[in-house]
Amino acid sequence: MKKEVTKTSRKPFPVHIVVFMAPAVIIYTVFMVFPLIDSLRLSFFTPDGQGGAAFVGLGNYINLMTDELWSGRFWNALWNNFVFFFINMLVQNPVGLLLAALLSARKLRFRNSYRTMLFAPTMLSVVIVGFIWQLILSPLWGIAKGMMTFIGMEQFFMPWLGLESSALIVLALISVWQFIGIPMMLFYAALLGIPDEMIEAAHVDGANPWQVFWGIKFPLILPSVGIVSILTYVGNFNAFDLIYAVQGGLAGPNYSTDIMGTLFYRTFFGFQLQLGNPTMGATVAGMMFMIILGGVLLYLYGWQRNIQTYEV
Repeated sequence: MKKEVTKTSRKPFPVHIVVFMAPAVIIYTVFMVFPLIDSLRLSFFTPDGQGGAAFVGLGNYINLMTDELWSGRFWNALWNNFVFFFINMLVQNPVGLLLAALLSARKLRFRNSYRTMLFAPTMLSVVIVGFIWQLILSPLWGIAKGMMTFIGMEQFFMPWLGLESSALIVLALISVWQFIGIPMMLFYAALLGIPDEMIEAAHVDGANPWQVFWGIKFPLILPSVGIVSILTYVGNFNAFDLIYAVQGGLAGPNYSTDIMGTLFYRTFFGFQLQLGNPTMGATVAGMMFMIILGGVLLYLYGWQRNIQTYEV
């Protein structure tokens, strides 16, 4: 008696997934992946003086960090970028969390109106935001001086955007004002996902609103806190447009607002009397990529793996 051989049936290849993903993958590869790889490749070369390029390996990166011509600009821009990021991290995200907690209150009237007004600056062009704040803070025709005079604080007014000690802080706070709606909405969505039964049970057990928030709500939205933190990190180390719109390509006064994005722009394309240097510009871009990648990896293998998640 012959044994019947049964053939194992294989699932058909999901061609539809390839069809739907192909346009996005192709566009992303052409406009993002290929330019990134080509920029990293360019950072390993330097002009040879004859119209060509000579391979120098990591020489450009070493020069960027140690050479007298480049190191001062690089370390200044990197430090300013970290200051810019920490101000956004320590002001924007806590205030966004506070606003989200207030908006999630069940008895709050006109909640939708408040949410729309707080999110509205995010939809404005950065050029418009920069121009508006230049007008507001101008010591000649701005309204900030008049408002401070009206409340009796005119002695504290200064041309903040024109001072090395305050220009970067003011620009970071302007960025906070514009983009605070993003963490607010992410936190707000996470808070709305917490079941009412858990909150009511805590109130029945005698917990006050402060204990409910820090004991129940905040642990449940920790994954959202991590997402907002890494988005803030990536966004601030990619920042360029606000600094350029308000202070120009030289990131004045005296490079006190210079960050990695403006340093890359001046180095690669040149500005005023400074000639562009594509290979060193690509090196700056490569450093930006590695700094951002390091922060993302730290989040993925540090924060995200160790954080305790809860099912609600």
